[in-house]
Amino acid sequence: MKLLLDTQVLLWALAAPRRLPKSVQIELAVADVHFSAASIWEIAIKHQQGALNFDATTIATAADATRFIALPINAQHAAATSSIAEAYRDPFDRILLAQAITEPLALLTRDAALASHGHPVRLLSLPRP
Repeated sequence: MKLLLDTQVLLWALAAPRRLPKSVQIELAVADVHFSAASIWEIAIKHQQGALNFDATTIATAADATRFIALPINAQHAAATSSIAEAYRDPFDRILLAQAITEPLALLTRDAALASHGHPVRLLSLPRP
């Protein structure tokens, strides 16, 4: 299986893996796991705004130190956002969905709105932090 982690799942996988179900922890150890440059960008913005304690450089370094695969944003990904319903106004959600569709990868998220999009999305039932 080839996975793309949404930003929250990426943070949990790196900083609090015990928050993830054991089956997901095992899957992350054996699957081809990707993280998006968009997630690092989102973390940078939220850290600047004081909404996250994690800084983007630390998370990017930690992600690179794992066997996770960095996924840059390319023109094909950007163009694919036009096929995503306007209901998804969050630009980070839109680019993650576009990357999942384009590559193709299953987007691993706990966001039920993304799961309802109908593209390759796997919804996790995780407790709120």
